[in-house]
Amino acid sequence: MENFTRPAALKDKTLPGLRGKAAAFVEHSKFVKFIAYLILFNAVVLGVQASKFSSEDFDTFITIVDYIVITIFCIEIGLKIFAYRLHFWRDGWNIFDFVIVAVSLIPSSGTLSVLRTFRVLRLLRLISVVPQMRRVINALLSAIPGMASVFAVILVLLYVAAVLVTQIFGEHPDEMMQELFGTLGHSLFTVFQLMTLEDWPNDVAKPTMEFFPWSWLFFIPFIVVASFMVLNLFIGVIVDALNVIQADDMEDENKKLKREIRELRKEIISLHELIRAHFPESPKPKKRSTAKTKK
Repeated sequence: MENFTRPAALKDKTLPGLRGKAAAFVEHSKFVKFIAYLILFNAVVLGVQASKFSSEDFDTFITIVDYIVITIFCIEIGLKIFAYRLHFWRDGWNIFDFVIVAVSLIPSSGTLSVLRTFRVLRLLRLISVVPQMRRVINALLSAIPGMASVFAVILVLLYVAAVLVTQIFGEHPDEMMQELFGTLGHSLFTVFQLMTLEDWPNDVAKPTMEFFPWSWLFFIPFIVVASFMVLNLFIGVIVDALNVIQADDMEDENKKLKREIRELRKEIISLHELIRAHFPESPKPKKRSTAKTKK
């Protein structure tokens, strides 16, 4: 299984001494699962602590549990900093974890006490702990350029549609038409509502068709293009980014497997040479004839 905890610069390196032991401890699959379960448990604790139904004694117990949890998180971060040294700060996920844990250490009183409410952000640490979540976030980040292009297409489409409906429907003196299409700003909001399909038949289409019966010739093509085609491009871009991330992960796994096979072959060859050096081959015995003697 690929190690998502260690920084990329240390993936193939063996850390010496106590650093190696600390890294092996925080990178062990059981410890990673323990942290994931602890994050979920802490989220439940924070939810109970925020409720209005808990008693004073129970609040004290919850506070103690919260302190124990944050202590474990601090130990985890400390071990990672000790093991990875400066490489810890070169990994975005480690910095993310450090900031989330640091916010939890803010005193509960004073001017910064309001930041204690951000302790619930500890639940976001699941993203850095669970590999599948990290893949999704990495895919979203890598899809930003493509999503920006799709977003630009949507803006152009909305602007063109808003100008058209303002000039066509906004000329009508009816109060409803002025509210929907009277200005460019109103028209932008209306076509955005059409794109999101938010109650567009009752709020937009039917009032407009009372004055412009042919307006469906604009609404239906716009909805088909904006909602069913352009917006689905977002999904396509994200899915493509996920496939790229998955392909990269598989390629890394294949490289790691090939490297392990090469190292295993070298060990087998060295072991074979060692055996031959300590146990030299003895003379081969002569083969016995299998032919039967004739009587």
